[in-house]
Amino acid sequence: MTTNNIKFKVQAGGKLFGRIRVPGDKSISHRSIMLGSLAEGTTQITGFLEGDDSLATLKAFQEMGVNIIGPNNGDITIQGVGLTGLKKPNKPLDMGNSGTAMRLMSGILAGQPFSTELIGDASLSTRPMKRVTKPLSAMGATISTANNGMPPLKISPSSALNAIDYVMPMASAQVKSCVLFAGLYAKGTTTVIEPAPTRNHTEKMLNGFGYEVVSEKIDNLKTKISIKGGGLLKANDIDVPSDISSAAFFIVAATIADDANLVIEHVGINPTRTGILDVLKLMGAKITLENEILVGGEPVADIRVKSAKLKGINIPEELVPLAIDEFPVIFVAASTAAGKTVLTGAEELRVKESDRIQVMADALTAIGVLAKPTTDGMIITGGKQSKQSSKILSHHDHRISMAMVIAGLNATDEIVIDDCANVNTSFPNFVELINQIGMQLTVEKDG
Repeated sequence: MTTNNIKFKVQAGGKLFGRIRVPGDKSISHRSIMLGSLAEGTTQITGFLEGDDSLATLKAFQEMGVNIIGPNNGDITIQGVGLTGLKKPNKPLDMGNSGTAMRLMSGILAGQPFSTELIGDASLSTRPMKRVTKPLSAMGATISTANNGMPPLKISPSSALNAIDYVMPMASAQVKSCVLFAGLYAKGTTTVIEPAPTRNHTEKMLNGFGYEVVSEKIDNLKTKISIKGGGLLKANDIDVPSDISSAAFFIVAATIADDANLVIEHVGINPTRTGILDVLKLMGAKITLENEILVGGEPVADIRVKSAKLKGINIPEELVPLAIDEFPVIFVAASTAAGKTVLTGAEELRVKESDRIQVMADALTAIGVLAKPTTDGMIITGGKQSKQSSKILSHHDHRISMAMVIAGLNATDEIVIDDCANVNTSFPNFVELINQIGMQLTVEKDG
């Protein structure tokens, strides 16, 4: 899936069954390359996600002189160069479609003694970057954006970074991680206060690489995270669990299909990532965890899902940061639920790979769902769909494409989804697994 003219055609309905394993967690895959490269010694990674986004991170560190062998069926060997061992790349570092890679890399590169430029594809070039350039500038970094705070990012050497106390205006794991990575190179102790819980893979992995990060609860929502500059990272082997964001499509699929019984194996169930499970359970989903274990400090389990009759709910705002990437497919679940589902406090969805509020409202409306976008969320009235159109525009957003495939389970006719090439960024074998569990999805290439 490498051209820009790929269409998905999904047949209505389907019976879901079996056991599958989805690709490795993208968030952990990104961070494993970053910290393995900056560590002293050799890091072995298994289960690495071989999608375009995480491969862009891998290539960037290779271009900065890091010896990385692989990936080979998810296995990677990294010869770390230490915190000060990176070399100036010969060209701009291309982050492709990955906002995570660009924002986290900016924190690392802010502390380097050489100039770099971070670029991305057309979609990434419209993503807001002031949320990371503002705290980095406050630390003394020399960093600039294009017009309106968009990429590319140009980073020049600074005499020294200084620690700051940063109160994040909104909950964002990417911003938190960026500041913590810059804190590795800063004089003093950098602290970040997040207004609500976000994924904590960065903190866990830093600790796993022998670099102390202290997290302290301030109240039920706020957390203070502190890191002292000037230490070193020690190589650490990483087993990347399956990505709950990828599993989410199959969790919703089994929930809304008839007579389904599906097991998704070895999924990371870090509590900062399980908002999708919490939301669906509030709606009445039948989800159970089996074979729970810890892998490298990350909780992992097999997730069993059976068919359920869902009911509409008001989604608690405290769950929004814990399910931010899963809302396209949560909207699909809501479209089948009895009554209204109301989402608020999710403005962040408007500045993802697409405006996921408007794009999903348009897509659901096209297949006959009552979906009303609001400034910070959506109101969806569930029920059986009455076909309006079979043509869906994904706006080059992989999660829109995959979510609307799952919508086919409750559709009255074939759904055709345009611009699906970006599914390869996060889920290279999505089509294969969808057909394996009992749906009918075909791929067409124009031209």
